[in-house]
Amino acid sequence: MSAAPPVHPARPLSRAFVADYVVTMRPYLLFVSGITGLVGLALGPSVRLAETLALAVVFFLSYGFGQALTDCFQTDTDALSSPYRPLVQGRLRRRDVLAVSLGGLLLGGAIAMRHQVLNVPLVLGIVAGLATYTWFKRRWWAGPFWNAWIVAALMLVAWLAAVGAAGERPGWNAALTGAVTAVFFGYANFVLTGYYKDISADRATGYRTLPVVFGTRVSARISDAFAILQMAGLLLAWVALAPAASPLALILGGLFLAAGCGAVALGQLRLRQVTEATAHAAIAPVVHGYILSLAGVAALARPAWASALALFYAGYLIALRRRPMPEQI
Repeated sequence: MSAAPPVHPARPLSRAFVADYVVTMRPYLLFVSGITGLVGLALGPSVRLAETLALAVVFFLSYGFGQALTDCFQTDTDALSSPYRPLVQGRLRRRDVLAVSLGGLLLGGAIAMRHQVLNVPLVLGIVAGLATYTWFKRRWWAGPFWNAWIVAALMLVAWLAAVGAAGERPGWNAALTGAVTAVFFGYANFVLTGYYKDISADRATGYRTLPVVFGTRVSARISDAFAILQMAGLLLAWVALAPAASPLALILGGLFLAAGCGAVALGQLRLRQVTEATAHAAIAPVVHGYILSLAGVAALARPAWASALALFYAGYLIALRRRPMPEQI
């Protein structure tokens, strides 16, 4: 039997490198950070369309740069659970991925910081949090929460950028409290349910996640608690925004929100029925619910965005269908 031909890493910024780096970014999950940024922008003051679009692109891409950065530190478990990934296969060099990821995150952060100086500590904290996530993922008590605060901070970066772009001063309100709560616990739930698909790989490589340490039944109860707290945050945001909303905004936001809450509930029900091999059947509704429910908050605050939010969700569905490994979300 002949040996497999050696794998030569792609040169930085070559066509092969870009193609493999895009796979590493998980295009179907860029919509998670995208909607997180959009809800932050929606809860801020109105800014010019060009600035809104530029910031939306920054937040859309941030998940991909962050995911590529964290992948550099967990190729051990990825080699078992996600052997298709370019870093695992040696098609990308770790140092090159680190450089591009850090560069992308800092460039996007610089755009957000240009609008609002208060974003400086948040952006630097997000980058540091992403770089240290693997250490926390190995500890059952930390992984979901560590990832969740990073994403919640991203929403605040978006809100502060809008405040700064409009030349206003930040002022906290109940809608922001509800939205941050929904983002934090909704994303923590996505992280926890995502661990279900990697239990054997995580166990073999020393990642003591909640499902590895306590099993799937206990983890499902904790996931339920996260989902309930997510719903509580959504309810608080809705109650805070509804009095000033038009009937059209209530209808449009309500449709998104109802679909999102239904998807989250479906994910919680499926979580008790799946195996490691079929975990994606429960994870997918959790992600659908995260995107749809936050789109509901954004549509309630900005009903003029409703059609764009619907197209955004359609784009997510297309990207999700094209993911390279169906079992991985």
